[in-house]
Amino acid sequence: MTALVTGGGRGIGRGIALRLAKAGMAVAVSARSVDQLDETVRMAGGKMIAVAADIADPPSVRAMVREVEARLGPVDLLVNNAGTGGPFGPIWEADADEWWRCQEVNLRGPFVCCREILPGMIARKSGRIINIVSGAGCQAFPDMSAYVASKTALIRLSEQIAVEAAPHGVSAFALRPGIVRTAMLEEALPKMPILQKMLDDGREVSTDTVADLVLLLASGKADALSGRTLSVYDDQNELLLRAADVVKDELYLLRVRALS
Repeated sequence: MTALVTGGGRGIGRGIALRLAKAGMAVAVSARSVDQLDETVRMAGGKMIAVAADIADPPSVRAMVREVEARLGPVDLLVNNAGTGGPFGPIWEADADEWWRCQEVNLRGPFVCCREILPGMIARKSGRIINIVSGAGCQAFPDMSAYVASKTALIRLSEQIAVEAAPHGVSAFALRPGIVRTAMLEEALPKMPILQKMLDDGREVSTDTVADLVLLLASGKADALSGRTLSVYDDQNELLLRAADVVKDELYLLRVRALS
């Protein structure tokens, strides 16, 4: 199996890529920073390749996918992990260009990656896409409008991909990684006291925990839950056992609930 992990130069992406390589997959990591990518490859003992790219730039994404497929073969697993957090602050004070840059990275980037890779998956009638989202995509948080909007849209995009690709044997998931101590989190902590409270409440998880869930989704065992937003805090065994109920009751999806 060939996997492509964006944002694989550090943090969650690096942890996922290392675990996938350890599991025997052919792994490609992508990010803008060549130095960070090289370090990830070194940590894997050279058992992966690095392809520098800016996922907010469609020609760069196209070139990345072509290089990965030329060197490793068709991509069976796409993990859209690359993202950005800011700007932080009230929406009426946000710089419009910075706000939109967040959408370019967190939403357009995964869309473009999916658009480049999905045709091959559809043709082969197999493949899985995992979009790394956030609890911020499920509810509003003060001073995080750019991030919240981008991750909410990415969750819905994951649902849309799942619906359209299901007849072709392709699954898609949104994955909430929980509170992981990444560079993005450290940057946000001084501006977002709620994040520190979550750490103080014992909500912190490791990159290994996130990678465990990625491996489960990559295995195909959870394909019945395609389109759902799954979290590291969920009881995965219980979800698999009750997958039919989850689907029937439309659980773990973005929905507007109205008065009956």
